[in-house]
This record gives sequence, structure tokens and C-alpha cells, in this order.
Amino acid sequence: MTQQPPNRRALFWICVLALFTAALSNAVRAGAANAIKLAALDPIDAQHSGEMIGTVLGSSFLGFALSLLVISPLLDRIGAKRAIMVAAACYTLGPVLVLLAAGAGSSVYVLLNLAMVVWGFGWGATEASINPVTATIYADDKTGKLNNLHAWWPAGVVTGGLLSLLFFKSLDLPWQALVGLCAVPGVVLGIWASRHSFPRTESAVQGVTFGEMMAEPFKRPGFWVFFAIMFLTASTELAPGAWVDVALTQTLNAPGIIVLIYVSAIMFVMRHFAGALDRRFSDMGLLLMCTVPATAGLYLLSTASSALPALIAATLWAFGVCFMWPTMLAAVSRRYPRSGPWGIGLIGFAGALAIYFVLPELGRIYDDAKLAKAGGMAAFEALPADSPALHAALAYAAEKSFKTVAIIPVVLFFIFGAVRLTERKRKG
Repeated sequence: MTQQPPNRRALFWICVLALFTAALSNAVRAGAANAIKLAALDPIDAQHSGEMIGTVLGSSFLGFALSLLVISPLLDRIGAKRAIMVAAACYTLGPVLVLLAAGAGSSVYVLLNLAMVVWGFGWGATEASINPVTATIYADDKTGKLNNLHAWWPAGVVTGGLLSLLFFKSLDLPWQALVGLCAVPGVVLGIWASRHSFPRTESAVQGVTFGEMMAEPFKRPGFWVFFAIMFLTASTELAPGAWVDVALTQTLNAPGIIVLIYVSAIMFVMRHFAGALDRRFSDMGLLLMCTVPATAGLYLLSTASSALPALIAATLWAFGVCFMWPTMLAAVSRRYPRSGPWGIGLIGFAGALAIYFVLPELGRIYDDAKLAKAGGMAAFEALPADSPALHAALAYAAEKSFKTVAIIPVVLFFIFGAVRLTERKRKG
């Protein structure tokens, strides 16, 4: 058994802060998305502003994916401590670059995307380091501890969502003030992480060489099944989370970020029960069960036009997606331990890549639907601001985008079922 470092508790909470900061940033980006779209993108291209803000939001996931791909295989060489310090630097620099980009005139779209890539790179550096560290220091309870760690993702989302409401609704502050605030936890993270030493990963302790670690996923075809699955699970959880404010603000006539706050609060609580559920149903059994409420929740979110239906839909969606990301990481670490941080990083890369492609697609569906409902581009541009007809067009667009995503967990139901049956037959 791997010898645990004496500062295991401190390391876990550093990992928590790193993930909390990533989630806080993600929620702020989602909460400020509509304001950024109105202030920076509508003036330069109102016809495609939905797709543009979807691409801007997706660029943070591109940075996330690139960071995972670069840092994960090199984690034992550069060290988890340096990776977390890189994350802290990106969490500090990213918001600053967004603020600078917003005043760049006609270049705002390009510069916003570049700023989001840097910001998202910190998130990827976080995932590339904290998941292998947690799997190493808690090797006897990977599913439980990884879910405990990732419970702080929704906690960060709740905090970021509440800050969005406070800044925009109560204090009536500009979105720039909220984005700038995100740099503060990045500075704290860098200072705290610099004072501790981090262990080598589980695969390194077991004597797996760099070449063996890199080759492991390619020698095990089953690994790529999980890679494909993660592409879909991330699309079920994170894409709607990033899109919720742009879409549901129109259907509920209230900030859509409220739904994200509520969902995240449920996820924070539920992820603390993952270890017990894993021991009772297995990781594949747990994931299989999650697809049913996820499907129902996403479909009902697409049709919700008032608070109560939205609350019911959000509850179902929360119960459906709460275990998906961390349980997928634990499942891969358990089945392919010799792939080490590279294997975990590849799975995270699949999730990030999914969102990078899915968010712009949601934006395109949204734009096409709003124009179709209004009767064309000229008719849409002629609609008065805050008119019932404009609200109806945007609400219809939100409905179409969420119904599209609701198909994904249906596909996952059959995939998880097939994997579970195959593994049970293999065991005898």
C-alpha cells in the first residue's frame, strides 16, 4: 500500500480550493455570459451573438482540454505542486485578460476567446493534478474521496452564482467587477500550495515508467470506451450548466443562474454519499441509474415556463448528473491504474473537448430557432426590446437547445447498461 504523506489533510484541502476556484470561475462566466453578450457581442453581430458567446464560453473548455493533454503525462516530471502553481497563475491572469479584452473594440471577440483559453488552462492544470493526487493519497477509497473532492465543484458554482445575483441584481454592479473578483482565490491558492510538498502519483510509486504509462491506454482498447462515455457524460452535466443563464433567463423571466445554484447545492450534498452508493451498486450501476433522472430533468427544463416546473426539472437533473464526472474518473483509475495521471487526464480531456464542441452547437441551435420563430433575421431585428414577441422567440430557442441535450443521457443509458453487463459476464 502507498505510504501516505503526513500532510495528507492539508493536501486534500489545497485540492479542494483549486477545484472550488475553477467552479467559482465557471459559475461567474455563466452568470456574466448574458451581460457580456449584450455589452460586447450584440453590438458587433447581433445575428450570431448566441453562437459567439457559446464559442467564448467554450474556449475556456478548450484551454481546459489543452492543459489536461499537456500536463497529465508530465505530472510526475514537473510535479503536482508546480501544476497547481500554474493553475493559480491562470486563475489570476485569466480574469484580468477578460477585462482587458472587453475594451478592445472590433477585436473583442478574438481577445475574449484567448482570455478564456488562459482562464480554462488553469482549470485543466487543476484537474490534471488534484485527481491523481487524491487517488494516490486515498488509494483505498477512490470513488468516495474523488466524489468528496468534486462536491466542492458545486459549492464553488453556488458561491459564484450567488455572487452573480448579488452583483447584478442587488448591488447593480458592472460585470467587470465580478470577473475581477475571481482573481482573489487564485492568489490565495498560489500562496498556500507553495508551502507544501506533494507526493508522487500512484503509478509512479508502483514503478510504472513514463513509456509504460503512456502506452497503457493504447494497449487496452476498453479504455477508449470510457473516453467516449466521458464525452457524453460531460455534455450532459457541464454544457447545460454553462448554457443555463443564457437560455433559462428567457423562459423563466428570471436569472437562469438561480437554477444552476439550486442544482449545485443538491450536488454538493449528494456527492458525499457516493462512496456508500458505489459499494452498494458499483460504479457502473450508479452511473446507469443517473441517466434516467438526467434525461427527464433536461427535457423538463426545456419546457419549464414558471418557477415550480423549473424546480422539479432542476431537481431531477441534479440527481442525474451529480455523480457522473468524479465517478467516471474513479472508474478509469480503478480499471487502468497503470495509466496513472495520463489516463485520468485523457478522460478529463474527453469531457473538456465535448463542451468545447457542444456549447457553440447549442448557440447555433439557439440562434437558428430564435430566427425561425420570429420569421427571419429582418423580423427578429425589428422586434422591440422586452416585447412579448421577442420573449417568445428567445424562449422557443431555449426550449430547442435543451431538448437537443436531453437526447444524450438516453444514449448513455444503453452504453452504461452494456458495459455493466459485459463486466458482470466477464467476472463469471
